[in-house]
Amino acid sequence: MSVVGFDLGFQSCYVAVARAGGIETVANEYSDRCTPSFVSYGPRNRFIGAAAKSQVVSNCQNTVQGFKQFHGRAFSDPYVQAAKSNLVYDLAQLPSGSTGIKVMYMEEERVFSIEQVTGMLLTKLKETAESAMKKPVVDCVISVPSYFTDPERRSVMDAAQIAGLNCLRLMNDSTAVTLAYGIYKQDLPAPEEKPRIVLFVDVGHSGYQVSVCAFNKGKLKILATAFDPELGGKNFDNILVNHFCEEFGKKYKLDVKTKPRALVRLYQECEKLKRLMSANSSDLPLNIECFMNDIDVSGKLNRGQFEEMCAGLLAKVEGPLRSVMEQTKLKKEDIYAVEIVGGASRMPAIKERIGKFFGKELSTTLNADEAVARGCALQCAILSPAFKVREFSITDVVPYSISLKWNSAAEEGLSDCEVFPKNHAAPFSKVLTFFRKEPFTLEGYYNNKKELPCPNSAIGQFLVKNVVPQASGESAKVKVKVRVNIHGMFSVSSASLVEVIKVPEGEESTENDQTVNEEENKMQMDHEDQKLPTGDSEDKKTEAEEMETTEDDKQGKNQPPQAKKPKVKTKTVELPIENKLHWQLPNDVLNLCVENEGKMIMQDKLEKERNDAKNYVEEYVYEMRDKLHGILEKFVNEADRDTFSLKLEDTETWLYEDGEDQQKQVYIDKLGDLKQMGQPICERYVEANERPKAFEELGRQIQVYMKIVEAYKAKDELYDHLDELEVTRVDKQVKDAMVWMSSKMNQQNNQDLTLDPVVKIGEIHAKIKELYSACNPVLSKPKPKVEPPKEEKTENGPVNGQEGTEEPCNSDKAKPAGTEEGTPEKKQPEMDIE
Repeated sequence: MSVVGFDLGFQSCYVAVARAGGIETVANEYSDRCTPSFVSYGPRNRFIGAAAKSQVVSNCQNTVQGFKQFHGRAFSDPYVQAAKSNLVYDLAQLPSGSTGIKVMYMEEERVFSIEQVTGMLLTKLKETAESAMKKPVVDCVISVPSYFTDPERRSVMDAAQIAGLNCLRLMNDSTAVTLAYGIYKQDLPAPEEKPRIVLFVDVGHSGYQVSVCAFNKGKLKILATAFDPELGGKNFDNILVNHFCEEFGKKYKLDVKTKPRALVRLYQECEKLKRLMSANSSDLPLNIECFMNDIDVSGKLNRGQFEEMCAGLLAKVEGPLRSVMEQTKLKKEDIYAVEIVGGASRMPAIKERIGKFFGKELSTTLNADEAVARGCALQCAILSPAFKVREFSITDVVPYSISLKWNSAAEEGLSDCEVFPKNHAAPFSKVLTFFRKEPFTLEGYYNNKKELPCPNSAIGQFLVKNVVPQASGESAKVKVKVRVNIHGMFSVSSASLVEVIKVPEGEESTENDQTVNEEENKMQMDHEDQKLPTGDSEDKKTEAEEMETTEDDKQGKNQPPQAKKPKVKTKTVELPIENKLHWQLPNDVLNLCVENEGKMIMQDKLEKERNDAKNYVEEYVYEMRDKLHGILEKFVNEADRDTFSLKLEDTETWLYEDGEDQQKQVYIDKLGDLKQMGQPICERYVEANERPKAFEELGRQIQVYMKIVEAYKAKDELYDHLDELEVTRVDKQVKDAMVWMSSKMNQQNNQDLTLDPVVKIGEIHAKIKELYSACNPVLSKPKPKVEPPKEEKTENGPVNGQEGTEEPCNSDKAKPAGTEEGTPEKKQPEMDIE
């Protein structure tokens, strides 16, 4: 089972995997751990990642980037309309009202949804992970900014489905960073002790996020988050681009924004300049050759001037920092450390302002670029049953307060209730009680529009069906479970109708019966998505002891107290819920997107095979043209060389004219025609180089066998066990092989190198094998073992004429002379034996 974390960034992406007992950030096919968030569309296929970024100038209007900012947004959104002016590609409105991207693909105009484009990028990241792990990747954890709203999160989930991924969790960037920081710390305080408070600052290309986290051994709890989506690396790039557009307009009379290609080149150079200014405070040049109308442009800037231009942006740095301190009511002295990550965190002006705010040195123990991906991979390992990870509890927060509104049964108009306040723990479930006689609709929304980065505060509508009154005609009690899940998305997860059945007097209720009093005033917490260690009992109790909200309590209509209530039983009936969520793709549209993605993947594969076949022809032409006048020159006559050279030249011309765009089989056939002429020449070259080695091996084998035969004829004891007839046959076989080798060598020496060889390497190896099969079994036959003769003994001693020879006195088997069988043996005197 794969364990993968994806940092789905605005400008670049990172892939981290869990293997070999640790977390590793893997590299793509260019040996780069950073994969650009670019997708480029061509007449036959797509390019994704680094290949797409290389086409951002040559194919700028069909190369998309920065599309992450359009997730879950309508085309009419003011943010989308404002962003259009800085884009070199076109946006379009989809039938659902959401934002789409218009490009030319397969030589026709196509409009892709943001979910489809992100799905394409995720497909590339998935391939990178599969290439590194050498197995399929399905389960993963994907990062999103902590300020993403419900529609934006659902949009990313749809993109993951289009890419064929099972997203186990959408993880906030800041939460992933806290996990990557805390899980390796061995000195965290015990659960019952005061937690360690660490503040994390993530300054990325598209946004600025701050979170405060409380660490104890085995758990982390996000206390508060704050963010500014308008403060990121891209905003500093925009200031630089606008500055040089004005400067080039005055200096060279050029209107840069009218030429998309020139604008893209300027963005690239401004990004490089920004990075250089982070490391150097001196004046730095910006030079672009043939920028517009064959005009070379140049400019210069230093860090001090740049910071003056960005004074308005830099003034926003302290806002989120002050916000989280106010939300948590912490003092600056309570902060153990300030950890900073993100690509734009390298800017000295940002680090200086953050450090000045807290009055302490910033900590940079985490990898600024890869921390989010590593945290996602760790979370995936925790959620995966395939990996054993020590227990670590993660409690996130709700970034915006969420409310429900509904049509009131008792009063005309709408009633509403805040179900999840800002910074409420997540994932979390609550149970609300309604009294209804018919189906009713609940509408979820964010109740503080000022906090939202987008104007649309709606989350979705939830219709609770099959609600009927009680048998007595009174309103039925409906329990509705609302939930913020592990992805940070709100939903009405279930609803049930509670039927009250009176128990006749005298009949005792069973242990499983539950009274209405036991049902009321109870809040439920879902533990499926959050594993709490034993030390969390107090937190668990505090979170669970929430009062259940009922419609009657909200309206202040409490029933008068009764002296005694009759015993009742309850029966629960599950009710279906119809969800209408904003900007979530319908199932039929999602299935169509998955199908289209599969077709595009297959088209990319076919195009790659076609290009490979074309490249093979081109490589063969260049390779053979060089070799014909090099190492192969001696193995082809002049006429054939001229003919082959002419054919190679014609093929090269064809490749850049009629053969520029042909089917795969055409290139395969063209390569086959060339090899018909070139292969015999190459074979002669290989034969000439390898033939001496083969003859040497055959000669060595003949000499070995001849020596054994000569030794046999010389009556060598080592070989006297061999059969004479077999040795004679071997002798003949060896002499025949020697004659064959001499004959072939002489013929080959007289053969011209431009002609086919008289004998090929394969024939020589066959002769070696034949000789080995015929001679080795005979000549390597082992000599039989001869057992030594057994000595016969008599009463008077040995029989073999060795009279007077005594055995050693300490022998256990031999008996001394004169000792009769059956008589006790006399003890021999001890003697020294030399």
